[in-house]
Amino acid sequence: MCIGIPMQVLELEPGHALCAGRGGRRRVRTALVGEPRPGDWLLVFLDSAQERITAERAAEVDATLDLLAAVQAGEGGGADAAFTLPSQLSAHELLALTGAHHHTMETTT
Repeated sequence: MCIGIPMQVLELEPGHALCAGRGGRRRVRTALVGEPRPGDWLLVFLDSAQERITAERAAEVDATLDLLAAVQAGEGGGADAAFTLPSQLSAHELLALTGAHHHTMETTT
């Protein structure tokens, strides 16, 4: 399983960014997201930024990863998430979350 880690851009290098997140720093490839700016948030998989995200989305992903870590450690399995889980979203909200709604509208126009 590959898990995306939200990371905030600290510094830029050609084709890369030095980012911080989840207690560490990494040099991240930015070819798939274009040139970020310091302060931007990226969703990083295997040292490659796959998506630009908002600070709010980064906080949601971090909260989800915290819940997952707690469950794996045998703690907090009964805690409620501090955000709406995808399983509780409407079909329209899921499409918006995944970007499929935007893509569907582009292909039908």
